[in-house]
Amino acid sequence: MQDTFEVIALIGRPAAGKSEVIDYLKKESVERRKKRFRIGAFEEIDDFPFVWETFEIDDILSKHGRERLFTTPDYYFKDPFVWNLFIERISLEFAKRLARDPNYLKDTTAIVEFARGGPNGFREAFSFLSDEILKRAGVVYINVSYEESCRKNRRRCDPKKADSILFHSLPDEKMEFYYKINDWDKMATGNDGYLTIRGHTVPFSVFNNEPEVTDKPEELGIALEGVFGRLWKRMQEKPRD
Repeated sequence: MQDTFEVIALIGRPAAGKSEVIDYLKKESVERRKKRFRIGAFEEIDDFPFVWETFEIDDILSKHGRERLFTTPDYYFKDPFVWNLFIERISLEFAKRLARDPNYLKDTTAIVEFARGGPNGFREAFSFLSDEILKRAGVVYINVSYEESCRKNRRRCDPKKADSILFHSLPDEKMEFYYKINDWDKMATGNDGYLTIRGHTVPFSVFNNEPEVTDKPEELGIALEGVFGRLWKRMQEKPRD
């Protein structure tokens, strides 16, 4: 019987603490991670590299006098549907891993990671995730206010590492444009429950990270034991799709 999560969707506002949670998990041994969090070996599928690649492609096209396909010269998306394109790429990457190894999830947890806001929020993002992900997934939403998200976004800014998952950052005006509106509270009620997405019952648990816990390793470990423990219980109790 499966004793670890197959898929976790780790979501929240920018700089909510998703990358810090991943970093903490990486520093735990496989056996300890499995015992504490029901996560053994794991791999990430984060949409930030897809976002950054889109900027790079447009920059190369612009360099050669061609029209930018997806973004304006100041890196706003021309068409908001591109956010859904990134979710489709997450689903495609997951499908490729399953195709390469049908037993992929027997020993590995796939952690799907993304942030969303504005009119193209979490509800729309989840509607584009594949059935193969949704039927296996549990969701951990890292909850911080918009103001806290902005504070931490500014703090992590390192221009020399702008392409990195841990140190990328957005200007304040882009934070407001894309992320000030957040639809999580319209999707979910309380700290634990179930989302219904395209006929799939998807368990969720909320990790409240304000005041910040992700910068305190000892407290973070205890908090993660709690949130993953609650989510595991929800996974075992969830009705069949």
